[in-house]
Amino acid sequence: MCGIVGLFLKNEDLRPRLGDLLSDMLITMTDRGPDSAGIAIYGDEAEALKLTVQSDTPDTAFDALEPDLSAAAGQPVSVRVIDTHAVILLPEDAEDAVRAVLAKRGIRVMGAGHSMEIFKETGLPEDVARRFAIRQMGGTHGIGHTRMATESAVTTLGAHPFSTDDDQCLVHNGSFSNHNIMGRVLAQKGFAPQTQNDTEVAACYISSRLAEGANLGTALEGTLKDLDGFFTFVVGTRTGFGVVRDPIACKPAVMAETDDYVAFGSEYRALATLPGIDAARVWEPEPATVYFWER
Repeated sequence: MCGIVGLFLKNEDLRPRLGDLLSDMLITMTDRGPDSAGIAIYGDEAEALKLTVQSDTPDTAFDALEPDLSAAAGQPVSVRVIDTHAVILLPEDAEDAVRAVLAKRGIRVMGAGHSMEIFKETGLPEDVARRFAIRQMGGTHGIGHTRMATESAVTTLGAHPFSTDDDQCLVHNGSFSNHNIMGRVLAQKGFAPQTQNDTEVAACYISSRLAEGANLGTALEGTLKDLDGFFTFVVGTRTGFGVVRDPIACKPAVMAETDDYVAFGSEYRALATLPGIDAARVWEPEPATVYFWER
């Protein structure tokens, strides 16, 4: 099962509504996977590096975090706490020092970059969206996922999206048969998965291809050759998002495009409340075909 949504806005006037639109899309997919949910929002690019972090004990883990990080960095670091997550803005040359403090406190890094923020937790999409005030967030594009756990436990770390590179993340519906072998190959290249979730292997694979100089389209094409299984991927990057389905395409998927946006949903009902959907070009993405849009 699992439900995936994605929204890439062409019309700048819609950007303040990104979080609201994505929340409605994801909540509609709740019955495809009610154990955990997550959303990645790509907002305005920050000059500073941005880390989204999470803790199971935020009251203690985030206590006095800002002054401690600033002291370790030797320069100002800002911390914005949102429920069990926090968004940290820091100078890029302070990243190693900041990550060392986070590790000592047992704080997990969910994602890094200049525009991406990732919020994911166990629970229903409606509750996750409310806890992190997703509806109030604006941006250029975003992706979301609601999960039915099959190959790993119901945990925050097992929730999607998975991010394994700056401003890059992935959501997935399906499963792989060769993820353990591929995980070992990727570890040798410096992209070792940190969880038991096979989806993180796919995220690491795309990161490794991008690091080798491939563009997003080429990296997604590589998944068709190197990842054995059935899957639908939606990938977000700093400048856009892409979609690919395996050659059998047994997982449902539908897309819609207007002059204002490109949208993806596991089912059409996830798109039904989008503005102008009645006039959209709606289609089912072809098997083994890469689609991607960039701004």
